[in-house]
Amino acid sequence: MVTTAATSAFLPIPSPASDAIGKTSGNAVGGVPASIDARATNAKSKSISSGRLQVKANAQAPPKINGTKVGSMESLRTEDMSPPPRTFINQLPDWSMLLAAITTIFLAAEKQWMMLDWKPKRADMLVDPFGLGQIVQGGFVFRQNFSIRSYEIGADRTASVETLMNHLQETALNHVKNAGLLADGFGSTPEMCKRNLIWVVTKMQVAVDRYPTWGDVVRVDTWVAASGKNGMRRDWLVRDSNTGEILTRATSLWVMMNKETRRLSKIPDEVRGEIGSYFVDSPPLVDDDSRKLPKLDENTAEHIRTGLTPRWSDLDVNQHVNNVKYVGWILESAPLEILETHELAGMTLEYRRECMRDSVLQSLTSIVDKGSGDSSHPGIVECQHLLRLEGGGEIVKGRTKWRPKFVDKIGSFGQAPHESA
Repeated sequence: MVTTAATSAFLPIPSPASDAIGKTSGNAVGGVPASIDARATNAKSKSISSGRLQVKANAQAPPKINGTKVGSMESLRTEDMSPPPRTFINQLPDWSMLLAAITTIFLAAEKQWMMLDWKPKRADMLVDPFGLGQIVQGGFVFRQNFSIRSYEIGADRTASVETLMNHLQETALNHVKNAGLLADGFGSTPEMCKRNLIWVVTKMQVAVDRYPTWGDVVRVDTWVAASGKNGMRRDWLVRDSNTGEILTRATSLWVMMNKETRRLSKIPDEVRGEIGSYFVDSPPLVDDDSRKLPKLDENTAEHIRTGLTPRWSDLDVNQHVNNVKYVGWILESAPLEILETHELAGMTLEYRRECMRDSVLQSLTSIVDKGSGDSSHPGIVECQHLLRLEGGGEIVKGRTKWRPKFVDKIGSFGQAPHESA
């Protein structure tokens, strides 16, 4: 009896009731036709086959009582897999997944910041890896890095002079901003804004030893100094950020002008109190070219370009043409044979008046020295330039120096400043 019970636990023994159920189910049980019993070869296999069929029948077609399935795993499985009733709680998003994602992002950002913050401060590392700029050397010098982009290079595969001039202008404004002195005007301090005063440049001298190329990173240092009683001088030093090689030096003179009357103004004591503490006592980076620029007109100019008009994008926030645009207009009349064989090595610009939105301009150029030079400056070409209104009013007068392309640096313009400047 014990043996029978143990055997029945694994192989159920046919019973009259189960035979009746198996016959009643017919070929509807598990998709197996009922004629399988008739093809049995002997009684033993028939008995085993009918037992197996009966097990399937019991598993897939459980008995019913009054039409209700009893002891059916299928009914339990169906009940377990039915969706829960729709409530406000189970329709909310999985906040745990969202919280985990936010936590992961913050941990990654914190790790990256710690890596940047704890890097050793080596002298050969960039002071400003993100190009945002910062004040260095005791609060007197502003330093910013620029990467030369593909759209900033010209036909010679080097950065254009307009690109360099834009870098100078950008660092000058960022210097004022980082010092906390930038108000609503274009480089104006709060006290200047109260009095409708703006800065205007009167003279600019630039010396280029080498032009950077696409992908180079340049480091621009700039600082300010007093110039007479009512002027300010701003200098720039441009280096290769990797080698420290000096690429460009520039110096400029600035005065104040009333934004409403367009007349020059003295520096008020309140404004001097804002900017005076930032002045550096140092000589200019480029020696002053005090030679008088000769008169240039349509009779003495060798090359003239007419019909130059400013576009809306050429205006700055003070509603006059950006100073960098003047450089491009001046070079519009430079002879093509010089542009193809020489590169700009230095220039001196004297600003006479503003150029407004509706102005129509003429660019005039005359070649002063056609490259005879001496042994120390072979092939140097010097030109005179004038940018004027069609009515005759002078906008900018200038002088440029050109050296042959694809040669080592020729000569030197000015002296490199000390790092402690």
